[in-house]
Amino acid sequence: MDFDTIIRGGTIVDGSGKPRFSGDVAIHDGRIVEIGRIAGTAGRTIDADGLIVAPGFIDGHTHMDAQVAWDPLGSCSCWHGVTSVVMSNCGFALAPCKPSDRDWYARCLSAVEDIPTEAMAAGIDWTWETFPEYLATVERLPKAINYGMYIGHSALRMYVMGERALSKKATEDDMARMAAAVQEALKAGAMGFSSSRASTHVTPDDTPVASRIAEWEEIDRILAAMAELDAGIFQIGPDIASGPRHRLFLDRLRKVALDYRRPIMFGVLATKQGDDPTSWSYQTRYIDDTVAAGGRMFGQGTTRSINAIFSLKSYLPFDVLPAWRPIRALPIDEQKKRLQDPAVRRELVEAESKMKPRDKVFQGGGAATTDPRKPDYANLFALKGVDWDDPTVDQLAKARGQHPVEVMIDLSLRDENQVYVQPLVNESPEDVLGILKHPRTLATFSDSGAHVCQEMGSSLQTHFLSYWVRKRAAFTLEQAIRKLTHDNAAAWDLHDRGQVREGFRADLVLFEEDRIRPLLPTVEKDLPGGARRLVQKAEGIRATLVNGAVAFENGEATGAFQGEVLKGKLAS
Repeated sequence: MDFDTIIRGGTIVDGSGKPRFSGDVAIHDGRIVEIGRIAGTAGRTIDADGLIVAPGFIDGHTHMDAQVAWDPLGSCSCWHGVTSVVMSNCGFALAPCKPSDRDWYARCLSAVEDIPTEAMAAGIDWTWETFPEYLATVERLPKAINYGMYIGHSALRMYVMGERALSKKATEDDMARMAAAVQEALKAGAMGFSSSRASTHVTPDDTPVASRIAEWEEIDRILAAMAELDAGIFQIGPDIASGPRHRLFLDRLRKVALDYRRPIMFGVLATKQGDDPTSWSYQTRYIDDTVAAGGRMFGQGTTRSINAIFSLKSYLPFDVLPAWRPIRALPIDEQKKRLQDPAVRRELVEAESKMKPRDKVFQGGGAATTDPRKPDYANLFALKGVDWDDPTVDQLAKARGQHPVEVMIDLSLRDENQVYVQPLVNESPEDVLGILKHPRTLATFSDSGAHVCQEMGSSLQTHFLSYWVRKRAAFTLEQAIRKLTHDNAAAWDLHDRGQVREGFRADLVLFEEDRIRPLLPTVEKDLPGGARRLVQKAEGIRATLVNGAVAFENGEATGAFQGEVLKGKLAS
């Protein structure tokens, strides 16, 4: 046989942005070796008639550092055509870490990213200490998709400084040790260094995470060490608590970009929260101006709003109220019985009036579910589909002549899987479109692996294709595929991924153009220790190949684990 696999008769959208074309794709030893009309034979032939053959999607903003230890599939990303992810964003990582600090690291991940501590305790065989040891551990683990990783600032600061990391300025020796550890990580294969200044990133004690304590001088020292090696991306979570703080952050980040000339990535977001919020257009102009001055900078964008998600099976906005708390502690069936009692319902409706009023303090998905303000029911949607055309709770309440709380109770009693979505950031589809259209913003930022019962961004790729391409016709399929593949591969220097091209890795997704879309999320107890999370799958994807192996077929895992660790250039 000439090849391992031949994909025959598909319509190839190769990731370059060029028009689609018909052809076959031959694969050998995990790489694409021939494209066109192929006469040879193969161990396996895949009939792609009627299907799009595209590069596997690349997601550069995930938090799958813990999950990779227990989930060889890489869910939920794997169900949406994603073949490669970059994790350890925003300074949150599991390495480097001293054995005595493991519980604290796990608690911080739980506090910030809603990764249950019981899942980490049951699912992680924590044998590493240094970043190179963690990377080697991930290399050994079975993986259906590919993983790259940063060395994270909060983890690094804790490792070097201990408890001082949470309150003190770094000494000269501290900064030298951190710079050396970052260089060690880059040589081992780190994609770069990540940090955060985001006001929503707090410890279990509700104090700033370690990276937020660091002064900019510390970041300068670490970026200088990266510049010395001419290697590594700097990813940072921005401070968008208010417009003035956001713009101050961007001004200081420009200096870093121009002084050290490392590629810089941060989230470009539109929000109505906080005082005088900074528009997305200001942020994209800032990126353009920085690049024109000689910096290298990318924005990371979503393909829809970033939401707090509520349901009977996870969080409801009223869980913090004393009248609700004992009921919400009951099993679901018992909750439903209590919620049917008219007297109980009256008490629960009355309790809602005592909720904290809304204010201008910026809230991310974590605080919005665990410390919610009184809901704005005109901005709380009862999810019926995935196309941004759902009714608000306010609309339903007015149509039914009910209190909004009663509406939510009734909907949840009718369907215990009913989901409610509160947009927090990127509330307007037109803002999202403006961000996505900018040539220096990347379609990424799923946060996959984090906020497991608070948010659901893992479906951003299938949402992009179903909503922005098929429903809105805002992008051609070729344009959208390029943003999900080639552009992300180029930004992270993945030189042999992101295109259907001879010599490239055979990371491919085969899908139905007129059918691909995300399904509604559900709450499942499928994490180690029985912890719950939101699960969202997709339809219309026929097969996903990773390094030449068919890893998923019709939404089901095949048992092929050919995923690799994606390494920076110093290790490649």
